[in-house]
Amino acid sequence: MQGMVELSGKTAVVTGGGSGIGRALALAFSAEGMNVVVADVDLPAARETVELLTQATPDALAAVFSCDVSKADDVEALAEHAIAEFDAVHVLCNNAGVGGGGMLDECSLETWEWVLGVNLWGVIHGVKTFLPKLLAQNEGHIVNTASIAGHTSFPSMGPYNVSKHAVVTLSETMLAEMQQRVSDVGVSVLCPGFVATNILDSERHRPERLMDPTPVGDGAAAGGTEGDAADAPDPEAIRAMAVDAYAAQLEPEVVATLVVDAVKGGQFYIFTDDKFDTEVAARHTDIQQRRVPTSHGQLWERLF
Repeated sequence: MQGMVELSGKTAVVTGGGSGIGRALALAFSAEGMNVVVADVDLPAARETVELLTQATPDALAAVFSCDVSKADDVEALAEHAIAEFDAVHVLCNNAGVGGGGMLDECSLETWEWVLGVNLWGVIHGVKTFLPKLLAQNEGHIVNTASIAGHTSFPSMGPYNVSKHAVVTLSETMLAEMQQRVSDVGVSVLCPGFVATNILDSERHRPERLMDPTPVGDGAAAGGTEGDAADAPDPEAIRAMAVDAYAAQLEPEVVATLVVDAVKGGQFYIFTDDKFDTEVAARHTDIQQRRVPTSHGQLWERLF
């Protein structure tokens, strides 16, 4: 796969660009001399990213766009806006994502729809809308944000795991098709481990119609007993520990540098660390040996 060695003067579109990895990507591509379109469902946050971007690079060209990637019409409008502003798009980062999960017997359909809508359908909409344009100009690169959860199957993260596994195979399929076409359009799949972002606060942008009818972890309401609920860990305590743990992880700016290097070098898989290599290797061995998967361990135990 051929990389895009020269980025200056070209245009990048970053979804979920209002914070975290998305914000870092916008800043990193701008530092390379690219025009940047920052898309986010949180428009004030997107504007803040552009302010930071212009502070860092006064002559940078950037635009913001309010976009709910779970909606095809929003993503199509994003593409039209980017092309109207900068004539063409060369790099697309399908980065918008939310966290959401729980035990499979407790997860509501609303949670499934919300998580898959953003994490998977957001990527599908981005590929469906932008890939034909990149193919027509025979130049460009698409970066799909998956997760280390796309290569493992930790408990209590069903919807998130499913969405990220799907993004990995979507990206692998796209790579195979680009190779089949001998196209100069590149593709990468970003599989970060734990990064210091605010993904644990994803609920703040959750649509009202997709709010949980019953709080996850309510054992009695989910069909368990009162004893089950009493014995369950305190969700707020777990969340507080998780927030502290995420804050101590890799900075988004480091991830953004890896992504820029991957786009330039034509790298497909982008892993941010090797902390879960053992689990990934075990999964592959389990498959090869046709055996019952070995335990991946508890996610929270790896954090704390």
